[in-house]
Amino acid sequence: MDIIDFHTHILPEIDDGSQSTQESVQLLKMLTEQNVKTVVATPHFHPAAEHLDMFLQRRNEAYNRLIKRSLKYSPRILLGAEVEYYDDICCDIDGLKALCIEGTNVLLIEMPNAKWSEKMTDDILCIAESGEITVVLAHIERYISKQSNKTIKQLLDSGVLMQVNATFFTSVFTKGRALSMLQNGTVHLVGSDCHGISRRPPYIKKAYEIIEKKNGADAVNKLISFSNSLIN
Repeated sequence: MDIIDFHTHILPEIDDGSQSTQESVQLLKMLTEQNVKTVVATPHFHPAAEHLDMFLQRRNEAYNRLIKRSLKYSPRILLGAEVEYYDDICCDIDGLKALCIEGTNVLLIEMPNAKWSEKMTDDILCIAESGEITVVLAHIERYISKQSNKTIKQLLDSGVLMQVNATFFTSVFTKGRALSMLQNGTVHLVGSDCHGISRRPPYIKKAYEIIEKKNGADAVNKLISFSNSLIN
């Protein structure tokens, strides 16, 4: 299976992910061994702490350092960001476009790990319904239980996509719920959310193996096919 990892922190020394170019190279090697063909680099962007232009400059510098050292057969790397939700985020469509996964209109947003206010939900709906950006909510498993069913249905009905981390499937404590959410259409994308070779390493192949074992090869093919449709 040719896997796309939709959520990673592989770029060196840009956030709380990889702490060196060498560690980034090792992460790419690990992902290559897991049949990952495309890696989306999604470093954290905290708009309250950093100007967009500075973030983009740091991201490009980190990417260029990595490319000079990366393996000949390493996965393709697409630049993106994990954008921290901020108040009135919906009023900044042009700025958000610069943070989409390169070559796409797909944007990864990290929501607060708490019950969202009606305004927060409305902001996300506003972006999704603009028709200019496809919103993906990062590691939805962390906060979906804190939201009402009505809120989640509103988001799904508006085309908002839900990404979960590979460990949601690999953990014995959450595997059943993860498979159920995948089956009922609440999960659209899987990412490793890897941060380092020993600190939150990637387990994405294992997640796909569990999905195939429990939900069948069709479930895996559907996930991979949908992932490809977003970035190709």
